[in-house]
Amino acid sequence: MALHIQKFTFNPFQENSYVVSAPDKSAVIIDPGCLTSTEKQVLSTYISDNNLEVKALLSTHCHIDHVLGNAYVLRTYPVDYYMHKLDLPVLAAAERSAQVYGIEGFEPSPQPTQFLEDKQILKFGEIELEVIFGPGHAPGHVAFYAAKDSLVISGDILFQGSFGRVDLPGGDIEVLKKTINQRFFTLPEETVIYCGHGPNTTVGKEKKSNYILQF
Repeated sequence: MALHIQKFTFNPFQENSYVVSAPDKSAVIIDPGCLTSTEKQVLSTYISDNNLEVKALLSTHCHIDHVLGNAYVLRTYPVDYYMHKLDLPVLAAAERSAQVYGIEGFEPSPQPTQFLEDKQILKFGEIELEVIFGPGHAPGHVAFYAAKDSLVISGDILFQGSFGRVDLPGGDIEVLKKTINQRFFTLPEETVIYCGHGPNTTVGKEKKSNYILQF
């Protein structure tokens, strides 16, 4: 079995949103950043064109650029919404962030219906993901690891050659270093990292040259 990962880059922050799907047409939406009506249509058209059945909405974390499409997704697909409880204050701050950044058309996200735990195994049809708790960029940040498919959807923990900023509320460089070194750099080197911004990379590549190694 091979999972299919479809990436969309949405909103002024150039955030990567993901649809993960399996051969049985089960799908989950991760970090929908769709803001405009066009972006929302791109997401829903992909899902309908591929006859996918959306099973859940998952958040790696709740900074505004990663939750802009939550309300639309949950209105369109009445599924459970999963996030880590430690990111509830981050989710609550999204509306204020929209005002600060001058984002028009912001819809507050619905509240989660399910809370994620470290090492929890999520199963949606043929999709199986392990939750990796990875704070440092946000207090309740998680990643979603598919060992059988050698991939991890990392949110803003780790980027190609870089890492998530730590100057936002709840950010901590020492905590993020621990997350990256103990939870990411211990994964098999061939593991593909699907990042919250920018291109994909691999664990092996980042272990050799990532900027976090200078700290």
